[in-house]
Amino acid sequence: MRLFRDLPPEVRALSGVGFMVALGFGLVAPALPLFAREFGVGKAAAGAVVGAFALMRLAMAPFVGRLVNAAGERLLLATGIGIVAVSSVLAGLSQSYWQLLVLRGAGGVGSIMFSVSAASLLVRVTPSHLRGRAQGVWAGSFLIGLVAGPAVGTVATFSLRLPFFLYAGTLVVAGLVGLGGLRHSELAARQQERSEPLALRLALRQRAYLAALAAAFAGAFALVGARSAMVPLYVREELGLSSGWVYATFLIVSFVSGALLLPSGKVADTIGRRPVIAFGLVFGTVAFLVLPAIPAIAGLVIATVLIGVAAASDSVAPGAVMGDVVAGRGGTVVAVFQMAGDLGAVLGPIITGFVADRAGYSPAFLVCAVVCALPILLVVAAPETLQREHPSSAAGFEEEAQDTAAEST
Repeated sequence: MRLFRDLPPEVRALSGVGFMVALGFGLVAPALPLFAREFGVGKAAAGAVVGAFALMRLAMAPFVGRLVNAAGERLLLATGIGIVAVSSVLAGLSQSYWQLLVLRGAGGVGSIMFSVSAASLLVRVTPSHLRGRAQGVWAGSFLIGLVAGPAVGTVATFSLRLPFFLYAGTLVVAGLVGLGGLRHSELAARQQERSEPLALRLALRQRAYLAALAAAFAGAFALVGARSAMVPLYVREELGLSSGWVYATFLIVSFVSGALLLPSGKVADTIGRRPVIAFGLVFGTVAFLVLPAIPAIAGLVIATVLIGVAAASDSVAPGAVMGDVVAGRGGTVVAVFQMAGDLGAVLGPIITGFVADRAGYSPAFLVCAVVCALPILLVVAAPETLQREHPSSAAGFEEEAQDTAAEST
């Protein structure tokens, strides 16, 4: 396929896994806060169910980075997917809010095992001048799954439990695809033997890495966590629309993001990572200002289109920057990048749910706009990683980090 031309075969395998994982997530995500509300809890508690998954990802990320280095990406990827599948089945059988909260959180343990393994393998096998494109293909596989997921997720109109069981089924398929497709990942093995993972203390001295962390946090807080928790409730309770509109908002974001992922990756690889990140943060800020400013279907559609544009940029460029900084070496630096996103995904639903319970949806969306706007100056001030490393290597980053360490001693 032309889409995968010049990319390592691992990218094709990871894309297949990503599609199946996202297909299941697209099934369950819109139903999750609505299912939680059926237990008679408030908006903040419903948001906490969304955040619990990310909270466990955040708690386990430091350990998973070491596990990836010790056990290898393929084994940890399949194990993580299996854990999420089992927890999804049990969550669908929940008889109380607290059971749902705990079981959904348990799935986060497996999720971080999967995502750190996949991200580490992706940056290992992809050369620097193709890294934005690879991130776009990888993220695109998720978004195609997220497009298909809500369409299939109309089964939630019959039962809010059914999406959890279907999610588990897609995860089983994803695990089998991962085990089979990555069985002969010799390129990743050779790279792992050749180079040690970059030390976290060196990565944290790079302004580009800090900017990527900030962008990942902001995107996960607003574009993923708060949107997934608050927009379904806003559509049902504030606008008075049916659950079909809840799935429509997820579809719009997925369609727009999916259409823009590959172009965003190409721009990130040719012009630079920094403009793509800043562009996405600006669009995210505007989206969450529009949402409460036009409290009608028109405002909802405009805002979700803008969120889709922002999500495409945030899905591609920060990850490409992280890959530039680690110079194709996974491990703890990749795990910390995942942690930045997970922290945003934890805090986004909880903080905005708390604000919505006490002040309404408009102030909650304003919080999202502020969070998207804050990293823009940091991103603009950061060095352009593409110029430092394209097209051959990321050695400049390691040299800069070593120079900084030498100066500090």
